[in-house]
Amino acid sequence: MTWSTYDAVLFDLDGVLTPTAEVHMRAWAEMFGAFLATWDDPDADTSSYTDDDYFAHVDGKPRYDGVRDLLTARGIRLPEGDPGDPPEQDTVCGLGNRKNDAFNAVLARDGVRPYPGSVALLDHLHDVGMPLAVVSSSANAPAVLEAAGLADRFVSVVDGRVATDLGLPGKPAPDTFVHAARACGATPERSVVVEDAVSGVRAGAAGGFALVIGVDRGAGVDTLSRAGAHLVVDDLEELT
Repeated sequence: MTWSTYDAVLFDLDGVLTPTAEVHMRAWAEMFGAFLATWDDPDADTSSYTDDDYFAHVDGKPRYDGVRDLLTARGIRLPEGDPGDPPEQDTVCGLGNRKNDAFNAVLARDGVRPYPGSVALLDHLHDVGMPLAVVSSSANAPAVLEAAGLADRFVSVVDGRVATDLGLPGKPAPDTFVHAARACGATPERSVVVEDAVSGVRAGAAGGFALVIGVDRGAGVDTLSRAGAHLVVDDLEELT
């Protein structure tokens, strides 16, 4: 890697910098597993929720989009509801809030440590003076960065709350990455996107970013490459 070719590096958070993707996966599985087990509709697919469901419909997307897409795939229609819906309410927003409660409970109980290889790359990029940003669909990104000891490393953190406040569509649309690049004083044509989710890689490709790096945490090299990754690595330390 010749990092001087670029003006900014934009990182997804979950699964790229921290293994919180595993926490998200457990939270989604608990929420959807319980919901599908009790949903009574003979025309819907209420078979057990699996990791394949996560990667196909949920991974990397804003929370309510993930709920909506999984329900659509299963032939289940729920009212959209409102972001203020209580977690026990059977609406798209209610289920999303139910999942968020499960995530926060696991994070508070277990904490989170960043991937050592990702910290090595952050250190290297700091040494060369590269502006960095985090672009995450999660509304919990600041809390995760704080828990991981990474909160002071980034020019900008564009999370789910920021995207909502600014009216930016989430991944796979490129808008949140474009906003982060500009916050770093850069353009997409001079910026790098680092992602582990198919939706995030597609966002980088759609935005015309100079380099889209896929981190294979389970999606697969071929899948990430087909989504638009120019380069796929197993660990970010490979890029130091």
